[in-house]
Amino acid sequence: MYRYKITFAYDGTNFVGFQIQPHQRTVEQTLKTIVNRMAKNPTPPLSVIGSGRTDAGVHALNQVAHFDLPTLIPEKSMMRALNSQLPLDIMVKKVELVDHSFHARFNAHRKRYRYRVRQGEFVDPFRRNYTAHYKYPVDVEKMNTAAQDLLGEHDFTSFVASGSQAKSNVRTIYEAKVWREESSGEICFDFVGNGFLYNQVRIMVALLLEIGNGQRPIADVKRVIAAKDRQEARMTAPAEGLYLVSVDYGESQEKD
Repeated sequence: MYRYKITFAYDGTNFVGFQIQPHQRTVEQTLKTIVNRMAKNPTPPLSVIGSGRTDAGVHALNQVAHFDLPTLIPEKSMMRALNSQLPLDIMVKKVELVDHSFHARFNAHRKRYRYRVRQGEFVDPFRRNYTAHYKYPVDVEKMNTAAQDLLGEHDFTSFVASGSQAKSNVRTIYEAKVWREESSGEICFDFVGNGFLYNQVRIMVALLLEIGNGQRPIADVKRVIAAKDRQEARMTAPAEGLYLVSVDYGESQEKD
């Protein structure tokens, strides 16, 4: 068996998430169907292992997965073969033959997520699937300052949605920043961590937006973390503004 590592992008709008769900359109099932077709549908079927799950409506710029195939296919030929069969909302950007010790999920060191918010009185119909809409005024500098209190290792129980299957809610965040992108005018939130809990990024964004709008004090992040109570954070930002930007395996990351 030969192990392939693939880096790929997808538009999450018409998927119910990455992970396979019965009778639903998912990224994992779409990839798995094609990989097994290329292997002539073996029994048991081959698996495609992703670096992690993304929820319904969440996008990825550089998601990573691996799979094993009994046939050796050159990397560029594999990329062409996959892309020729994939739907237009998934594109493989890179294929690498890797050692069997590589594991897309367990070997991941860090992940970068970006959340995009568009402001304005009304929802832009052409951006509604790719940015969240927030019509209230916000102080970007205040949000960026508050975001620094997320840095480090914490128990993020206040920032995990019900339904999480994580054994521990302790995670480390290495980078958290908020800025207004000049080219689009959108507010961007970037988070880099060793892993993220179910809906964690979207809950953190919602809390920071409340701070930016003056609904919470700038120091409230520390209090909410210490509370270890989901009810203290309350809100969850919508899925469509969230992007998995990159997964770091101790090598140079894919560019945004």
